[in-house]
Amino acid sequence: MAPPDSNARSLAADFGSTFLLTLTNPVTILAFVGIFAGLGVGVSGDYLGAAVLVAGVFAGSALWWFVLSAAVDRVRERVTPAVLRRVNQLAGVVIVGFGVAALWSGL
Repeated sequence: MAPPDSNARSLAADFGSTFLLTLTNPVTILAFVGIFAGLGVGVSGDYLGAAVLVAGVFAGSALWWFVLSAAVDRVRERVTPAVLRRVNQLAGVVIVGFGVAALWSGL
């Protein structure tokens, strides 16, 4: 019997850690608590509807991560260190711009 592929093992470990990180994110938890409360999930007693809603959220999140991972895999070779540096510089300018806008609106 051949040993398991280390790449597959690392992918499974990456998926597991990202999944747990997402589940334990306080912002995610509070957002879904607010959404579910706003929809009246805990009040109506419709447990089938609640289960379908939770399954839909899970399926949508899984699809989002699959699409995002596939897109990153497609462009991975095209992103050179120079391109990554430009992206980081652009992100820095955008973050500074939002900071300046926040400061300006506080005056």
